[in-house]
Amino acid sequence: MLKTRFLALLVLLGGILVGYYVAVSEPTIRAQYAIPGEERFAERPFRLGLDLSGGIQLVYRADVSSIPANEVEDAMASLRDIIEKRSNLFGVMEPIVQVERGGAENEERLLVELPGVTNVDQAVQTIKATPTLEFMKPRSDAELEAYQKALDAFRKAESEGGELVLDPVLIAGPYENTGLTGRFLQKATLEFNPTTGNPYILLTFNEEGKKMFADLTTELVGKPIAVFLDRELGNTQPITEPVVQEPILDGQAQITGSFTPEEARELVGRLNSGALPVDRLELLSTQTIGAPLGAQALNAGIWAGVWGLLGVMIFLVLWYRLPGVVASVALLIYTALMLVFFKLVPVTITAAGIAGFILSIGMAVDANILVFERTKEELKKGRTVADAVREGFARAWLSIRDSNISSIITAVILFWFGTSLIEGFALTFGLGVMVSMFSALTITRTLLFALDIKGTSRKALFFFGSGFSGAPVGGQTKQS
Repeated sequence: MLKTRFLALLVLLGGILVGYYVAVSEPTIRAQYAIPGEERFAERPFRLGLDLSGGIQLVYRADVSSIPANEVEDAMASLRDIIEKRSNLFGVMEPIVQVERGGAENEERLLVELPGVTNVDQAVQTIKATPTLEFMKPRSDAELEAYQKALDAFRKAESEGGELVLDPVLIAGPYENTGLTGRFLQKATLEFNPTTGNPYILLTFNEEGKKMFADLTTELVGKPIAVFLDRELGNTQPITEPVVQEPILDGQAQITGSFTPEEARELVGRLNSGALPVDRLELLSTQTIGAPLGAQALNAGIWAGVWGLLGVMIFLVLWYRLPGVVASVALLIYTALMLVFFKLVPVTITAAGIAGFILSIGMAVDANILVFERTKEELKKGRTVADAVREGFARAWLSIRDSNISSIITAVILFWFGTSLIEGFALTFGLGVMVSMFSALTITRTLLFALDIKGTSRKALFFFGSGFSGAPVGGQTKQS
């Protein structure tokens, strides 16, 4: 019994410490209350979804006209992953990116939600920040001659103040596309020249890109390959023009230039965040969700949870007396465990997620009620309190197991097949069901056994009665 009470004490202290950590790791509570020792814990705020924190929603249209029909789904999945990497790389936490089928043929849409971002221009720039890498080859001698003539004519007109006309030859430029782009890039790594110490970027292509690069270098032996970065955004000068000495068959290329190690490291990060696997990504619409609206939804959800928790605890105490008090303590510990999971996993909390959390509280109470009702039945058979509690947990376990497994299966199905809104509900609900099963069968059980109420005295049985009835004795209930 001493061991059980020591374990119960550890459970209570653990619950208090978890609740304390949840409080002191929240920046708003730190700012409002001077809690001793809070500086020992790093700030770890809850991650709030777009509907609670405010933010920006962007809708893009992806041009997949040149992608085979059987590869569109994979291309859009890759695009979704790339946009998520870009958003995280530039400081946007927990973006929600979804693929939606467009109305027109060869049209796919991408829905991007960026919680906490209020600057639309910054958000759009974040999405477009990753470079478009292109490997281009020089045009034929005749085309280069025509280009040079057009360039000289343009510069002459510019110096004389005449009418500036862009010749199509000039627009085409001295290089032509090879089809080899960052789309075929497997990874980029930062290296340093062992002799000069200058940084360079080592590019490794995938299998398809390896073959294309081998064919290109075989064709251009003795000629330069121009490497362009974001050429469509106005960067018309190549970042490097290495001359091919011999065919490169291992699928690796080097980018050298006059950049610092910091610039090279940033470029490597941007390249590794992925090139777009579609031809074009067009921004269709933007929507800004204000923080005040999100704050109202958050406050409403918090108060709904608080009042719901208090209502359930009052019911438990009034109807189940001492076991109700124990269940209420276990319910508080369960709530603290759930909140710390939300912080540490971390889980993006949405309004639907709060609803799932509140529903899981009901599941936690349901397990306790099953145990207490089975315990009452055993008391009516004349068992001692200790034996009735032990038998009550044993008899209730099968019902608790079956109901919780069915709820977990439902949550998994909702999470797997649902949209982001449904996923938030399913995640918090499923996690809550698992934690509630632990709290009902472990925490409540430990605390009840630690009370060590023995015998069948009227006083002992009264505390395990129900509602307005008295102590259950010998198969009947005496009125108090």
